[in-house]
Amino acid sequence: MSTVHESFETEVSESYDVIVAGGGASGLMAAVAAAREGAKTLLLEREGCLGGTATTGYVAQYVGFYNHDLQAVWGLPYEFVRRIMAAGGSAGFGKYTMAEAAASPVTIHHFPFNPEVVKMVADDLVEEAGVHVLLHATVAGVIRDGNAVTGLKVETVAGRKAYGARVVVDATGDALVAHQAGVEMLALEPNEAPQPAALCFRLSNVDVKRFRATPREEKRAKALQGIQQGELFWESMSFVSTPGNTDAICLMSRIQGFDPLEEQDISKMQRVGRAQVRSIVAFLQREVPGFENAILAGIAPRVGVRETRRIRGQYLLTAGDILAQRQFEDAIALGCGPMDVHEANGTGIALSMPPGPFQIPMRCLLPQDVEGLIVTGRAISATHEANGGARHMATAMALGHAAGAVAAVCSARANSTLMAPSEPVRAVLRKQGAALGVADCEAFTAQEAKATAEA
Repeated sequence: MSTVHESFETEVSESYDVIVAGGGASGLMAAVAAAREGAKTLLLEREGCLGGTATTGYVAQYVGFYNHDLQAVWGLPYEFVRRIMAAGGSAGFGKYTMAEAAASPVTIHHFPFNPEVVKMVADDLVEEAGVHVLLHATVAGVIRDGNAVTGLKVETVAGRKAYGARVVVDATGDALVAHQAGVEMLALEPNEAPQPAALCFRLSNVDVKRFRATPREEKRAKALQGIQQGELFWESMSFVSTPGNTDAICLMSRIQGFDPLEEQDISKMQRVGRAQVRSIVAFLQREVPGFENAILAGIAPRVGVRETRRIRGQYLLTAGDILAQRQFEDAIALGCGPMDVHEANGTGIALSMPPGPFQIPMRCLLPQDVEGLIVTGRAISATHEANGGARHMATAMALGHAAGAVAAVCSARANSTLMAPSEPVRAVLRKQGAALGVADCEAFTAQEAKATAEA
């Protein structure tokens, strides 16, 4: 195999206190949290909008704000959903049965929304916080000084750029920055396989009420029929609707057997996903009540990926920690679940709710030996099973909120990120309205109820 030798000299265009790579659910919160603490912040996003899986992936609902009936994610993420409601992008939280046609569905609180409104609300949020935003910007490499990350090289529409930073937050989902910086990654166990991906799509002219009124047993029978006929791909007929209830944003595809970090595979996944969408839509129109007159209105620009790289951090979150409700002195976010593991080589899903909100320690966001770097979102240090409970977008937002606070504290105080002080970080999070324990959740719920009653 021949090689091409490359040698670049790229001028550092500007330096920042904090650079956040990735403008999805986690990166958006991280950038706003850091900027509100006075950090000069740059947010990089490879797409043309912020929001990540919620917008370019069409996963049009936030899951993970509630554990059972207790709201556990507050602070910036909750402010964000209130803004979405005020902009007409959602009717608010409601009850939803995940994977209703599967063998073990779980009913949860969720927040359905119109992805197009979320894009605009995200723009407003970063603008008001004073975040510098670069869209259509892809991380091309890290700038290092010894074991420290001191900035990023970026491919933009104007060519290669470089930006310096005191702290970099990796919110890419794929741990792209951490990988390029040499952070050790977790390996799957022999009995584990990465969760499959999905390509979401949107249908208009759907009789949502008619479908919702169809008994669950009939939905499950239809799902199994579709799988047997090779027209459906997993035990789900899951969809949400935007305000108005005349459309269905569907999470019904299942793309297996590919590596999303390999260029040929991710290209194939997009095409396989679209072929599945064509098959699914035809089945729904022919077989499922409420979809007889449905029209395909859109397919998400990007395949939704549930799992790729996860860092080996200073602490490894496990399913045992979640189920035992383990308490941590450096807790910086609460996860809610559900524990959600899609069968990698089949059509099923394992769903269950943890007994209560679970704490996630700051050490899960910190590499063991790379300075100047914080990792957030689904790439944090967690086992495969724990990741299934901690990767939901509301949890990702809570983690991003925390990552932004860590970055702001470390950049302002010239602290080592490897030895980031948890108490100042927790103080910033409390100031910005985050809940760090069940007592916080109960207090915030009572305050909100009182304010609502007095309004």
